[in-house]
Amino acid sequence: MKNCLLGFALLIFSAGAARAWDYPGHRIINQLALAGLPADFPAFVRTPENAARIAFLAGEPDRWRNVADLPLRHDNGMDHYIDLEQLAWAGLDPARLSPLRYEFALQFAAGRSAHAGKFPPINPEKDVDHVREWPGFLPWAIIEYYDRLKSAFSYLKAYEEAGTPAEIANAQSNIVYLMGMMGHFVGDGSQPLHTTVQTNGWVGPNPNGYTSWKGFHAWIDGGFIAKAGIKFDDLAPSARRAQRLATEPRTDGRDPVFVATVDYLGKQHEQVGPLYELDKAGKLRADGTPGSLDGKPFIEEQLLRGGEMLASLWVTAWRDAPRDVYLQAQLLRHRSDAPDPVPVK
Repeated sequence: MKNCLLGFALLIFSAGAARAWDYPGHRIINQLALAGLPADFPAFVRTPENAARIAFLAGEPDRWRNVADLPLRHDNGMDHYIDLEQLAWAGLDPARLSPLRYEFALQFAAGRSAHAGKFPPINPEKDVDHVREWPGFLPWAIIEYYDRLKSAFSYLKAYEEAGTPAEIANAQSNIVYLMGMMGHFVGDGSQPLHTTVQTNGWVGPNPNGYTSWKGFHAWIDGGFIAKAGIKFDDLAPSARRAQRLATEPRTDGRDPVFVATVDYLGKQHEQVGPLYELDKAGKLRADGTPGSLDGKPFIEEQLLRGGEMLASLWVTAWRDAPRDVYLQAQLLRHRSDAPDPVPVK
């Protein structure tokens, strides 16, 4: 038991440090999402400059992780994953999670305290970012970016009605930024190892004999993608069309887009076992032996899933964004209050 708990402690430490998809993988997901947008989606998003920026921003939150500043590492690190097993340890049902980050934090803290025996002790020397008592906040990072994007589309509509060209351009720029940033976290969710405590090689009881290699996560994130030659141009014809997510009020009062986000992450979590099975079967290897790249369709499928979910969130935010009537009224009032221009003689 002691060795098992130590193994889980090391595993939870590695979860906070792990990344999901290297930059090429994240970039592919953002590009697939752009390819999956409907024809009537705002055209400014598809200009070469904005499309390139959305693709570039796919890697931004990981770039933040390259600095030593503790406040940023503490805040940013936990947004990249959700260890769904830890919810069960704390007695929480994923189908009942609060969409409010800090309300959930209170619920989890209480559950962790009530079921302390199910959690391994935390080694302070390993907890340099002060994050090990938490399971990760990936669903909340996604829904918060979704709401920011919806807000940005709302005020863009107001500026389009009563703003200046410069204000419209700035609002569009904000939308491009939010779309790109949001893509990173949705992409994180499509990497199964970012939904599980088994994030970097199997730790603890291992009846299936899965790999315990501590380079496993990094290999799936980017090493295999490079080895297998997975590229956007090859996946583009398979990009999946965005689906507008349900936004009607639910009888249980939960935010419907948050529910869709949790469901998305749960489905990716179901791929943890199959991912380890592929590795066990020698289909995700770098050694060039026959069949060593047979896991390529699995990785491609995960990238396609990420692109589909991201495009669907973008489209839902756009279609469901109401015009910011308060801002529009303010813009119209300021316009009417402006002095008439002095005629030129």
